[in-house]
Amino acid sequence: MSVLTAAAMSCCSPGTAPDDTGTVPETAEGITKYVSSVSHDEMRDIPSSELVKEIKIGWSLGNTLDAYDGRIKGNDTETCWGNPKATYELFTAVKDQGFNIVRIPVTWSGHMDSEGNIDEEWLDRVQEVVDYAYGQDLFVILNIHHEDWHDPYYDKEDAIREKLKKVWTQIGERFQDYDEKLIFEGMNEPRKRNTAQEWNGGDTEGHEVVNHLDAEFVETIRSLGGNNPKRHLMIPTYAASVTTGAMNDFVFPEGDDKLIVSLHAYTPYNFALDLNINNREFDENGQGGNEVKWLMQSIKTRFIDNGIPVILGEFGAVSKGNADIRANWAKFYVSEAKNIGVPCLWFDNGAFAGDGENLGLINRTSYTWEFKGIADALIEAANT
Repeated sequence: MSVLTAAAMSCCSPGTAPDDTGTVPETAEGITKYVSSVSHDEMRDIPSSELVKEIKIGWSLGNTLDAYDGRIKGNDTETCWGNPKATYELFTAVKDQGFNIVRIPVTWSGHMDSEGNIDEEWLDRVQEVVDYAYGQDLFVILNIHHEDWHDPYYDKEDAIREKLKKVWTQIGERFQDYDEKLIFEGMNEPRKRNTAQEWNGGDTEGHEVVNHLDAEFVETIRSLGGNNPKRHLMIPTYAASVTTGAMNDFVFPEGDDKLIVSLHAYTPYNFALDLNINNREFDENGQGGNEVKWLMQSIKTRFIDNGIPVILGEFGAVSKGNADIRANWAKFYVSEAKNIGVPCLWFDNGAFAGDGENLGLINRTSYTWEFKGIADALIEAANT
């Protein structure tokens, strides 16, 4: 999801983490010591269908490591959309609220040279942020996000596959010793951007190329060392879409029991994401509730009933001055997903003000929940 709005927050100091005495180090050396000391357990050899059962409810670090601006170079991109740098304390607050999985979207293309080599400083920072969560025993989804080079066209496919392979080889090698708590997500919403096919479920060309790219991603990770042959991987439909065409044309690779389908659904759209229609109401017994039920039944019929695990990696509802209604919607949505065995992750972009997609839940400076009722509803629904 491309969410270009950002919270009106001031930048803060670099992320901090406890040292071996349990206190928070104040120096870069102390942070580096913490990151290098994160333990990596042996990878459990379990299928993704079992792993997904351990995942309850999730939160995404949106508009942070996935932020980009062609005028800004190096690691400063992390704050270029207005959010502060990610910190250890932020993930502590997320965990304490009851979330047990976080998604860390990352844009890599602004941190690569012309040959596709990723800057070491950027890899170090991404690893540091991953360790803030992974070191607290949270599941972590790490992906490539907001990339402009994997639009699925036949004439671009060979070049895309080569670049995808090179990027994921570097990421996979850097994180090869992490256990099953670290999940790789191959692409974020691969689609034909700025075309009529972008958000309508795509076409045959888009579906076929995305299937090929998913297969390339899986093959690349499986060829790497460490725990990568057994790593759990998320692969999307075209645009991570839940439209009938995108789901029906999706090809799930055979012979690999550590794969998860990645889907995104802001449903019902006119309530959850559409800023042009100020629909602030949601009735679980009306049309809105029926749309959510249809969504979950479609996912169940296409994937769950066929033994294919799914994670709804993005969902949420923008703020329209209707916090209580959004909380009711969130509880209903997550409850319906839980009924079919699909965990959900709220896309928190840190945005609370302005006329954009305000999906923020937690204040990333004070670590307090601006919409505690929604956060509580998510946790309650996932654990009931």
